Amino acid sequence: MRVLKIGGNELSDPDFIALLGKSAAYLINEIGSPLVIVHGGGRAIASLQTQLGLETIKVDGLRVTDPESLNVAQMVLSGQSNKIVVKALLSAGVDALGLSGVDGGLLRCRKKEHPTADLGYVGEIVEVRSDLLDKLVSLGLTPVLSPISLGMDGLTYNVNADEAASAVARACRAEELVFVSNVPGVLYEGELVPSLTAMEVEKYIKKGIINGGMIPKVRSALQAVASGAARVRIVNLAGLLTGSGSTIVAN
Repeated sequence: MRVLKIGGNELSDPDFIALLGKSAAYLINEIGSPLVIVHGGGRAIASLQTQLGLETIKVDGLRVTDPESLNVAQMVLSGQSNKIVVKALLSAGVDALGLSGVDGGLLRCRKKEHPTADLGYVGEIVEVRSDLLDKLVSLGLTPVLSPISLGMDGLTYNVNADEAASAVARACRAEELVFVSNVPGVLYEGELVPSLTAMEVEKYIKKGIINGGMIPKVRSALQAVASGAARVRIVNLAGLLTGSGSTIVAN
């Protein structure tokens, strides 16, 4: 099994969506690799927040989520973004099923704590129903997951999609976790960095080479590696099938 995390920014690009469907079909039908897909939706969330007069606030790349922003995140992630991905896969012949982390209690979380800010209704995954995901995959289905998750306290939380994908990959013992981004990987002075250790990641963050939304991405990759993920890669869709991108290793 492979777990693909799809960046929300790419979901507004029709060419990306079409290529995503074809790539998923190739991995499943030609390579024989079943998939679980986790997606974001950051750009669409920010756009709808702006239309509604809500301010977008981020801390270390994580979206601060008050009750109004949570409603927006649910509408965009579990509604609009999820169905964009599902339709693309179905159009390519992939039998896709769209779900959120709330459905079936697939993703259970607790409130995420931050040393300098209250993130609001932002969660971190503590349990994944890998048994249910395995069952869906065994039926020939490709689960497409929105990272809106169910709290252990019964509340609904927005979870960073990179972190959700990492948790799913660990729980399902995926062969590979792939963060499909809008960049070919981690870049240094315009050149692709093919491999990064934990120490190098922290050094690049301190220097500002890795910044913004890439910070939770690489840290999620490191967490997945530390928890036993066989392989973690950050890549764009063009490099997905060629094996390029930046591979994150333990040390």
